[in-house]
Amino acid sequence: MQENESDWLSRAQAGDPDAFTQVVEMYQTPVYNLCYRMLNNAGDAEDAAQETFLRAFQSIRRYDRSRSFPTWLLSIAAHYCIDQIRKRRMAIVSMEDLPYPELADGSPGPEATVSRKEERKQIQGILNSLQPVDRAAVVMYYWYEMSYEEIGQALNLSLSAVKSRLHRARRAMVEEWITHEQNSPSSVRNSHGNLRSPAI
Repeated sequence: MQENESDWLSRAQAGDPDAFTQVVEMYQTPVYNLCYRMLNNAGDAEDAAQETFLRAFQSIRRYDRSRSFPTWLLSIAAHYCIDQIRKRRMAIVSMEDLPYPELADGSPGPEATVSRKEERKQIQGILNSLQPVDRAAVVMYYWYEMSYEEIGQALNLSLSAVKSRLHRARRAMVEEWITHEQNSPSSVRNSHGNLRSPAI
């Protein structure tokens, strides 16, 4: 934790609203991005981010300084988004920032670009089938590169539960991908003639 960040957190815990504003400015982008990937709607993500910081401000005095602050903050955002998803019984994550390998010359052609968009739609559809907590774990692991321990802290899960959920989610996503490819008239196959699975 950077020295000025530690100072802002200390002051925020002491009730300094200006210090908390500095904390908001530092973390507003990652919080918004997580909310957007969970809710797939800019307006809903903005509302969720605002609610996250409101809840964080109300709970800042109870924040344990021995715990990672980003993990604590993102856990608030994740739980709020999970509640919202459960309420509307939907499960959508934006795939716009999913990294895909470039072509050999580093500049994808038109066909590759179309293929990537289709793959993103397919993976997004697959993610829609995941349970909210499983989806949150996938987002935290693949987009935020959080460790099993950090995910467990954020989602109140044991280490074994995190591993189990990620394993189950990966297996479900691959199975859905294969099923989709088998039913698609334009199935993409590798050089051995086998259906290509997503890089999950």
